[in-house]
Amino acid sequence: MDKPFAITLDIGTSLANHTGSWRTQRPVYIHRLPPCNDACPAGENVQGWLQRAEEGDYEGAWRVLVRDNPMPGVHGRVCYHPCENACNRGQIDTTVGIHAVERFLGDEALKKGWVTEPAPETGKRIAIIGAGPSGLSAAWHLRLMGHEVVIFEAGPMAGGMMRFGIPKYRLPRDILDGEIKRITGLGVDIRLNEKIENIEKLLKSDGYNAVFVAIGAHLARRTEIPARDAGRILDAVSVLEDVEAGAPPPLLGRRVIVYGGGNTALDTARTAKRLGAKEALIVYRRNREQMPAHEFEMEEALEEGVMVKWLSTIKEIDHDTFKIEKMQLDEKGWPQPTGEFEEIEADTLILALGQVTDSGFLQKLDGVEFDRNGVVKVDERMMTGYRGVFAGGDMVPAERTVTNATGHGKQAARHINAYVNGETWQPGERHELAGFEYINKWYYTDAPHSVQGVLDMARRQSSFHEVVQGLDETNALYEARRCLSCGNCFECDNCYGMCPDNAVKKLGPSKGFAFDYDFCKGCGLCATECPCGAIRMEPEPE
Repeated sequence: MDKPFAITLDIGTSLANHTGSWRTQRPVYIHRLPPCNDACPAGENVQGWLQRAEEGDYEGAWRVLVRDNPMPGVHGRVCYHPCENACNRGQIDTTVGIHAVERFLGDEALKKGWVTEPAPETGKRIAIIGAGPSGLSAAWHLRLMGHEVVIFEAGPMAGGMMRFGIPKYRLPRDILDGEIKRITGLGVDIRLNEKIENIEKLLKSDGYNAVFVAIGAHLARRTEIPARDAGRILDAVSVLEDVEAGAPPPLLGRRVIVYGGGNTALDTARTAKRLGAKEALIVYRRNREQMPAHEFEMEEALEEGVMVKWLSTIKEIDHDTFKIEKMQLDEKGWPQPTGEFEEIEADTLILALGQVTDSGFLQKLDGVEFDRNGVVKVDERMMTGYRGVFAGGDMVPAERTVTNATGHGKQAARHINAYVNGETWQPGERHELAGFEYINKWYYTDAPHSVQGVLDMARRQSSFHEVVQGLDETNALYEARRCLSCGNCFECDNCYGMCPDNAVKKLGPSKGFAFDYDFCKGCGLCATECPCGAIRMEPEPE
């Protein structure tokens, strides 16, 4: 049987085959910015490592991940995953469990001993003050660049608020210690119990080319509550630090009140239950919708029996009797007193009203400025007013999370690397965001996310064993494959198969496609049928 004319025709026999001359638009392959990447405070290439994970290349995925974040095992547990809030998959069924796959990769790396190597030595020396997430992140990236890095930590152990502010049931210490060990294994020198008071000496006498200050916020914020013969009043930071040090406070009593509404308040209430308190009650002056603590932590706390008294504030204390005033929200959403009171009996009050930075030693440096809250002012390079001294993490204006601090460390490392080399670092051009409007959801079937296992309730309430159990290889692979690859071609061949003019050319595995504009008539079918929005129709150039 004769083949159809369109297949047998020699393209050189008729100019009529060259249909591109009457186009008004042409398709162009583009790279859009995935919303998960855009939302990640650590600046991870989330889609990049998910792509390798879905191929089963877990080590390759981990290597892409740690280019941006040296502690995936930690972040897979404690990050509040804003990447998932932005995930386009959530508008089809449920968001990709990005943090769960990240945790799996971090744990795999520790089990299998994956490591990486630094660049050749540069001869530059960088001092970092503080071994919390920001300091450790900066050290990792600077060391990968080949610089000599020394971290000075005033405390007895590295980790900062990851160790002394996050309980073990959320972050097991073998995971934290393992990822810190990988950073020191890269050649980073961490000097414990060394408190730095004179930064000028580091730069002028000790031979350091730059200093990064990342001491975090370890001091509890206080409040004045009239108290007469008050019982035990503690602060949340000290309680959590004492528990970590193996010296928890003596018996807290049967009923504990925690005053505050953040994640630290929830961690403290859950810790009090594990230390033997029969009742742990959170008193918070706003409602649940306004509570700064994250929703999944609130749910876990309620499951464990933590109680919450919303729209309430403590007015005064008389020994073990607490006078509580009911609040109401005004038209602007601010809590206002009502004059209605009740009394509650409790054995211990724990204040969880936030933390502040002990940055007084920076005031000795000429040019360093602070805002009214004592937060250090930095420029676009993350440098303070004193040349060569950079700052990041909880001590600069930003959201106070582990992941945000880690991102600060990476950014600071890039600016510091440029500074010591007499250059200026500028971030690359941001691509157009790959919004859900570019996704052709017809091509994606419902595939709800994998559910991580949870420790049984009896052990949750009586021990510090990890609550969330994580994914195994089978469901981690499944979860990674739920990624839509928003905005970036994954070579599904839709454009190649749908083009009515054979104008799409394959370039080979992992090389993508190209358009033959001699034959493309600009119908736009390729862009319409692209599942992930990697093709854009643009006006034909004049």
